[in-house]
Amino acid sequence: MFLDKLIGVFSSDIAIDLGTANTVVIVKGKGIQINEPSVVAVQRDAAGRSHILAVGREAKEMVGKTPGNIVAIRPMRDGVIADFEMTERMIRYFIEKVHNRRAFVRPRVVVGVPYGVTQVERKAIKESAMSAGARAVFLIEEPMAAAIGAGLPVKEPKGSLVVDIGGGTTEIGVVSLGGLVISKSIRVAGDKLDMAIVDYIKRKHNLLIGERLAEEIKIKIGNAVAYTVKPGTNDDFDTGKEKSSNAKEPEKMFVKGRDQLTGSLATIEFTSDDAREAIKDTLKDILDALKSVLEITPPDLAGDIVENGIILAGGGALLKGLDKYLSEATKLPVYIAEDPLLAVAKGAGRVLEEIDLLQQFAYE
Repeated sequence: MFLDKLIGVFSSDIAIDLGTANTVVIVKGKGIQINEPSVVAVQRDAAGRSHILAVGREAKEMVGKTPGNIVAIRPMRDGVIADFEMTERMIRYFIEKVHNRRAFVRPRVVVGVPYGVTQVERKAIKESAMSAGARAVFLIEEPMAAAIGAGLPVKEPKGSLVVDIGGGTTEIGVVSLGGLVISKSIRVAGDKLDMAIVDYIKRKHNLLIGERLAEEIKIKIGNAVAYTVKPGTNDDFDTGKEKSSNAKEPEKMFVKGRDQLTGSLATIEFTSDDAREAIKDTLKDILDALKSVLEITPPDLAGDIVENGIILAGGGALLKGLDKYLSEATKLPVYIAEDPLLAVAKGAGRVLEEIDLLQQFAYE
């Protein structure tokens, strides 16, 4: 026990948003220290032993481009651990990185987890962090962490609704009086949007592209609603239900891939209208989940949400026009959190800083 306390003196406690797409690490008292893709590149030698070649941003650059003896792995899938060993090694790498490569550190760790993860999945996350060097692991549900990170009044008797769209899951939570009154987690989020673009291009153009290129398309020209220029006003989004004579020309990208009929390399022109068509069904899944939460929200809390609106967090919140798409469909104001990508990590970091929040919202 004395040794554990002594080690703790030399270890800075950390909060981790262990995301499917990105891992964000906050060190207590120092803020965000790491914000990198959740990817590990592994090289296997002739004897079959594996060696970590790269982690994070450098490893992501290798996705889809590695020779046979190098594999780029995403150890998190749909918000939970898909590869235990690689997740442990990735966490260990990040812990040592924020502690300047010192192996003799054992920080307390707060980890954001999707709402509704099973006991087995919770145990896997805790064991992975413990094996990576943590001396104590606390878990906090991502809808609550996102609400705290977005600055919502989580302790007050007011209803707040947060929609956190990450890489693997979309987390929807109604928060009031320090608890999740209603919460829902669906495994439809950024990765599914990327795959929808891959499938659309394959189906419509017989062109095979990778997930990295699909993500690039989503970020550059992806959109939830049509973009128009209205007479006498600033540029604005439009639902696209009616064609406007003032419609802005769609954005375009040249997309390169392999023609699945001829096997030769080919280039197509892909527009923002195509991108919107590709992801519309996936966006509807997210909208349907949001509507299902709204339908069972108690009347008093529903009144608060009508007044205060819906807060979007996570990387998916950055999709162009998503706030207007959801607002149009729900007839409620929708706002994007400040630094939506960092909302869960900031919430977990604040829990780490304030002992009363740790006791109220995190659990071992």
